[in-house]
Amino acid sequence: MVGTSWTTTGVFTGRGGARTDETGIVTGDLTVRTTWDGRRAEVLVQYSGTSRWFTLAGSPLPCPSRQESRHLHQAVVNAVRAGGGATVPRRDEQGARP
Repeated sequence: MVGTSWTTTGVFTGRGGARTDETGIVTGDLTVRTTWDGRRAEVLVQYSGTSRWFTLAGSPLPCPSRQESRHLHQAVVNAVRAGGGATVPRRDEQGARP
């Protein structure tokens, strides 16, 4: 199975930013990338325009389908925009499925 990647640029963090494994809280203009390998999703963020990626806290996580990975990506983008030390939302925090 071929993996899938979703990328959203220009995601401005809400107050309190997003929590990463490598550096703790990051704030400002971020790029969010979710990569699905057929079994799990990995979520990374970077300061827009830079080359270094950071693992969003809670990543990687099991993800059963391409559609679920896309939904997860959007839930992460929404969480980062909300701020508050955003991490990968738990499945029950991701909202209704489209």
